[in-house]
Amino acid sequence: MNPDAVIKTLHPLEVKALYAAQEGKAFHAQDLVDALEWKTGQANQAISWLTGKDCLREVNRITKVYFELTDLGRDYLSQGTPLERILTHLEQKGPASLPELAQALSLENKDVGSAFGSLSKQGAVKMNAQKQAEYVSREKAQDLIPIRAILDKAGTAPQGILMEDQLDPQERTTMDGLAKKRGASSAPFKMVEREIVSYEITPTGLQLQAALSKAGITGEELGGLTTAMLKTGSWKKGSFRPYNISLPPGRIAMGRRNPYCEYLDWVKDKLVGLGFEEFDGPLVETEFWNSDALFMPQFHSARDIHDVYYVNEPRSAREIEQPFLDNVAAAHENGGQTGSRGWQYGFDREFTKRLILRSQGTVMSAKTLQRAQVPGKYFGVLRCFRYDQVDATHLSDFYQTEGIVLGDDVNLKNLLGLLKMFAEQIAGATEVKYVPGYFPFTEPSVEVHIKHPVLGWFELGGAGIFRPEVTKPMGVDVPVLAWGLGIDRMALMHLGLNDLRELFTPNIEHVRLRRKQ
Repeated sequence: MNPDAVIKTLHPLEVKALYAAQEGKAFHAQDLVDALEWKTGQANQAISWLTGKDCLREVNRITKVYFELTDLGRDYLSQGTPLERILTHLEQKGPASLPELAQALSLENKDVGSAFGSLSKQGAVKMNAQKQAEYVSREKAQDLIPIRAILDKAGTAPQGILMEDQLDPQERTTMDGLAKKRGASSAPFKMVEREIVSYEITPTGLQLQAALSKAGITGEELGGLTTAMLKTGSWKKGSFRPYNISLPPGRIAMGRRNPYCEYLDWVKDKLVGLGFEEFDGPLVETEFWNSDALFMPQFHSARDIHDVYYVNEPRSAREIEQPFLDNVAAAHENGGQTGSRGWQYGFDREFTKRLILRSQGTVMSAKTLQRAQVPGKYFGVLRCFRYDQVDATHLSDFYQTEGIVLGDDVNLKNLLGLLKMFAEQIAGATEVKYVPGYFPFTEPSVEVHIKHPVLGWFELGGAGIFRPEVTKPMGVDVPVLAWGLGIDRMALMHLGLNDLRELFTPNIEHVRLRRKQ
């Protein structure tokens, strides 16, 4: 290696990092940030470049765990935890029912129930003869002390961050019940694991360090001439970095549309060409259209907060359209005019107004039944939101293609033909299988699975024939074929990808190259 030639190619960040490194003394990125007043990204970039040139080498790698206050945690810090707020309210205002506590303290019913249960076990509150929560003793609420202590400690810490080694054993035990690694918005603390990597300068780096000093290169050299420099004459006092005229020119990439957007438009064009009419709707929906109109009982497990994202403000719609509300309520309670016995429970007309982010595209199929013509064919490509662990085949927000076909003569065989078209022509799968499924709103129900060359078999989506409890409350009295398929997963196969996250990557080079050849 010729040090004098190499130093002319170094970036100013690399130059400054080399000067900051000392022989035999390990350092990490934060040391450069503190010493040079850099951003973390600048330090990591300089280290990455110099490591690739064998100027630095890794000497140690440890994992640090820290806990950061979330927005919920800051709310607990300023207003009190549900435990504290409930206890204080009962102490000052007197007995109240749990729903009254939830409304007075602006808490979710489940949070009030959980907090009351904890306080009750400790004997700090009790349920009186009138089924109201009643204050007993603050001294018995031992859970308040460690939680408040750790919240106060985080409140005085820089940026609300506590390192694991700052917590004593009791505080660490308390933190286990307060922190989450994923889904941290529902916890007062977010647990983060971060690798701290230490580096040291190599003999090659020391050679370049000496060559830089000998050549008088400081890292403050100017990289270009600006209009302001010419106007003020400041360029005369500056030192410029040398230009390397042997470098190849920058590549000019042609602009084009995102491949996934092109794919979605291609799917829409194909369905419109087959005589389908497109539908669309808002991202925020009511429980009524998202679930109730689809004959999903209000006690169904899919209503759990871990599956659906609720809207905080406003919490509920003002009203639900009639006569659909009455018709759907009757279908749930006793079957109404559908010929069914229903689910045999009391339909909650307030809960049905609750606003959520659309969790399934089938909501628009249900809404379209109001205006659908017989015979008729309708479809939509809809963005949906559902809590899920993100991996190669799952996202927390995703697209579905939904559709319905209405007619006196439509049947399951027609539906299987449509699913075959989606699997083979639109997804491009060569191996397809259909398995029985269950959905509260269709009977019979079927799932379609396709085989990916790398990921193996996975579900493309579900389909079936709408039950009368779905169609008759909307004024439809003919068979209705319905499907809801993951169009992201179809694109995964069609574009030759192995991970759903690649559809939404910010890596522009990857986007340019991922169009299926």
